[in-house]
Amino acid sequence: MTMAYDKIILVPTDFTKVSETAINHALSMGSTINAELHVLHIIDSKKHIAEARVKLNALREMIARESGVEIKTIVRIGNIYEDIDKVAVENDASLIIMGTHGLRGMQFITGSRALRIVTESSIPFIVVQERPIRAHGYHRLVVPLDLHKETKQKLSLVADMAKYFGSKVYLISPGETDEFLRNQLDRNIRFAEEYLTKKEIPYEVEITESKTDGFVKSLLKYSAAVEADLICIMNFYDNSIMSIFNQSYEQQIITNESQIPVLCVNPVDTYVIDKPMFVP
Repeated sequence: MTMAYDKIILVPTDFTKVSETAINHALSMGSTINAELHVLHIIDSKKHIAEARVKLNALREMIARESGVEIKTIVRIGNIYEDIDKVAVENDASLIIMGTHGLRGMQFITGSRALRIVTESSIPFIVVQERPIRAHGYHRLVVPLDLHKETKQKLSLVADMAKYFGSKVYLISPGETDEFLRNQLDRNIRFAEEYLTKKEIPYEVEITESKTDGFVKSLLKYSAAVEADLICIMNFYDNSIMSIFNQSYEQQIITNESQIPVLCVNPVDTYVIDKPMFVP
């Protein structure tokens, strides 16, 4: 009997340990939201097709043997920057879960490459490092609120995920002293509080001592302190107001030392919003 799935999760793989971690995250997420897993391997020429299929078949058999889950596998000739999103759209995926090797990684998808792939995507991403997903899934969700009005858009995805996992949301905002900036941040916080209260999702609010220019460090320290399972950011790439040291704050977050997975959501005019990602 073929099982009917509500959604599809796409997982790009380069057959490394961090890709295995991404698959494990996807297996956990898939069982929670009733999603089918599609595992993608991208090659640069036809001469690698046979080898790729052998590896993917072995992976599929291992997953079926160890977890009882049947996955679909895809081989694609192309490049990682364009074809991950293309395959996701073609397969009507709701979510992409991808591993990254960090800023100094020498493997297939490093932190800087991962960010470029996320930026090109029309579909939300979860970027993971080698830390395995915890047994309770994404139970503690950290949501940074900054000066962008678009940061409100990620709250619907956060709320839907929180409903699935029974999560608590940790809102964190920079401690701006400038009255104009503080008022903007306060409005975003009030909006988030009202939204989460209406959805009956538990939350708490942290205002950091640091201002916007030091917010990333405070965010990551706080996320580690509350043992976050996921950090949820709105992706702005080089246009971020929190860009420091010529690196976007998004890249610093997705390669964080605590290896906390990161949900990256592109602004509403970029990603697909015709259907929610997580609807119980």
